[in-house]
This record gives sequence, structure tokens and C-alpha cells, in this order.
Amino acid sequence: VAAMQLSRGGLVARLAELLSKYEIQAGRLELEVTEGFVMEKTQRSINQLVAIQELGVSLAIDDFGTGYSSLSYLKDLPMDKLKIDQSFIRGVPHDSDDLAITKTILALGQGLGLRVIAEGVETQEQASFLLEAGCKYAQGYLFSKPLPADEFEAYVQRNRQS
Repeated sequence: VAAMQLSRGGLVARLAELLSKYEIQAGRLELEVTEGFVMEKTQRSINQLVAIQELGVSLAIDDFGTGYSSLSYLKDLPMDKLKIDQSFIRGVPHDSDDLAITKTILALGQGLGLRVIAEGVETQEQASFLLEAGCKYAQGYLFSKPLPADEFEAYVQRNRQS
């Protein structure tokens, strides 16, 4: 979600309208806001995020760790997930700084009760490290390149766990 969409208002009503129109279960939708937006939070935007979450839509902070983080905002926002930026995952497991940052973000997110997702996982070595470190969720080219909707649906059906 772009910061402008939250700051100008009306997003919650439009989202509710679209969920109803297309008969989408709110729990199957996740919206992401960037860490940069979160740092510039306004009460109006926070109220909209709360209302979006009350609709049942999941919220995630994208690209975490790339901005000038103020950790105090994490406890004030209605977020469900925290996404570790791929710039840190890229160096895992060989770069000691990236290892330390990734482990710290993972511990922070889990300590706040957030689901933590690693972005940009491209190798089995990265995936193994993350899983061993307690990160159960990841996205990246290791799993799939971006797909058109019809190919994505087929991909999901092929890889659905019983």
C-alpha cells in the first residue's frame, strides 16, 4: 500500500467494497507498508491500518531494516508480519554482519509476536540457515520467480501440502 493511499483516506471503505464485490475472504489478503512509511506514520494512517486489520486483512512491514528504524513504532502499529529485507538475506550465511542483523530482526519480530518472513531467498544454503535460526517463512527465487496469475494458480495446486 502506498503511503499516499493511506494519507488521503478512503482506503478502508474501498477495500471493504472490493472484498465484498469479489467475494474474497479478508483473511486471505495481506497488505504491505514499507518501513519508510511506518516511520512517517500519522494518526490518520494508523487509524486506517487498525480499521484494515479489523476487516480481517493481514498487515506486514516490508523491507524492514533498510530505513532509519525507530523501534518504538513497532509496538504502536497493528502489524502481523515483519519482512526482513533481501539486502541482509543476500549475505547469509557467509557475511557475519548480515547474519547478526538477520538473527536480530528475527528475534525482535518473534519477541513482538510477529510472523517474520525473509525476502530474497535464492539458495538452499540461505533457506537452511533461516530455518535453523527459527525463520519459518521465506520468499524468493529459490521457490519461484514471479508468475502470471494462471501459472501461479497451477503452481499453488502442484505444491499444495495435504
